[in-house]
Amino acid sequence: MSLRGAVAIVGAAESTELGKVPHMSALQLHVDAALNALADAGISPSEVDGVACAGESPVDVADYLGIVPEYLDGTNVGGSSYMLHVRHAMAAISAGLCETVLVTHGESGRSRVGMTTWRPAPQSAMAQLEMPYGPIGAPALFPIGVRRYMAEYGMTAEQLAMVPVVQRQWAAMNPRAKLRDPITVADVLASPVIADPVHLLHCCLVTDGGGALVLTSAERARSMDLAAPPVYVLGAGESSESSVVQGLESLTSSRAIRLGGERAFAQAGVGHGEVDHLMIYDAFAHVPLYGLEDLGFVGRGEAPAFVADGNTAPGGRLPLNTNGGGLAYTHTGMYGMFAIQESVRQVRGQAPAQVDGVDVSVCTGVGGMFMSSGTLVLGSEATL
Repeated sequence: MSLRGAVAIVGAAESTELGKVPHMSALQLHVDAALNALADAGISPSEVDGVACAGESPVDVADYLGIVPEYLDGTNVGGSSYMLHVRHAMAAISAGLCETVLVTHGESGRSRVGMTTWRPAPQSAMAQLEMPYGPIGAPALFPIGVRRYMAEYGMTAEQLAMVPVVQRQWAAMNPRAKLRDPITVADVLASPVIADPVHLLHCCLVTDGGGALVLTSAERARSMDLAAPPVYVLGAGESSESSVVQGLESLTSSRAIRLGGERAFAQAGVGHGEVDHLMIYDAFAHVPLYGLEDLGFVGRGEAPAFVADGNTAPGGRLPLNTNGGGLAYTHTGMYGMFAIQESVRQVRGQAPAQVDGVDVSVCTGVGGMFMSSGTLVLGSEATL
C-alpha cells in the first residue's frame, strides 16, 4: 500500500503572536495555534479524533480543546518532533485508526511562562558522558562539529557567515520575521564570539510562539470546503543517531538527516531536480549546510560555496529557509513546526516571500545536536 499523497494538510497556522508573548503560557500557545489552524481548515475541535504534540502532553492539549481522541502521539525528539508527528499521522489515518489529526506546538522560549526547566535525566547519556566534562547545550556542543568541518573541507569564516546574511534577505520580505534589517559578512564576524568559531549572529533567536497543523485523508480533504488548497504529504522519513556528540558517526555530517531524507524522497518518488523550495532547520548557521549535503542536494564540502554563490538566496535556483528561518524569523526552542508552516504556505502560494511555481517543497527538522531528524516532501494537487 502506497501512502504517497494519501494524507493532506488541510489546516495550518501559527499563534496569533510571535516573539515576546509574556501573557500566554506554553500550553496556551499550543491552543491558540490549534484554534487558528482549525479555523483555517473550517472545522471545529469536535471533528478532530487525533492529537499529537511535543513538550506539552497531548492529553492536556486534547482536554483543553474538548477533544475526545482515538489517537495520541507524544513523540518528543526535539525540533524534529513535528515532522515525525506528520509521518505517524500519515500512517494512522491511512490505517483507519483515526480520521483527522491535530498537531500542535507551543513554547514560551523567551518569557518562560509555564515551561519546565530543561535538565537531562541523570541516567541519560548526556548527563553521564558529556556534562561532567563541561559542555552543556547547543551553543557549547555544536561548534565542535563546525570547527571540524572547517578543518576537513576548508570552509572559511566568511562562507559560514553567508548563511545568516542570506537568510536576512528572505526575512526582509516577511513582516512577521523578528530580525529584518540587512546584515553583512563583516557584521556577522564582528558580533560577539559565543564558542569558537560560532558568533552571535550564527545563532538562532529565542522567542515565544506556536503553530499547528490539521491532517486528514486526501479523500476527505477533497470533500471539504477549504479556504486554501490542500497540501499533500508525498513522502516522509525519520531516523535518529546518538544523543551525545561523541557518539555521532561523523562530526561533519548527520546520519539521521541522510537516512530520513532518503526514505522521504523514496516514498515521494521525487528527484532533487523537482524540488522547488526547501526548508532546513537552522538552529545554528552550519545546520542547513549539513542538511544540503546530507539530503543530497550538493556533494560533500560543497554547501558553503553553494550558499555563498547565491543559490539559496532570493532569485537563486534553490530557495532555502524563505521565512528567514530560526536565525531571523522565530525560534521558540523546537523550531520544526515553523519550517513545516512555511513549506505549506509556499505550496499554497501564500507566503510573504513567495517563490514562483512551488509544487514540491521539502522540509527537514533536526533534534538536539543531530540526534534525530525527520523530512517531509509536500506537494500540490498537480503532483499527484
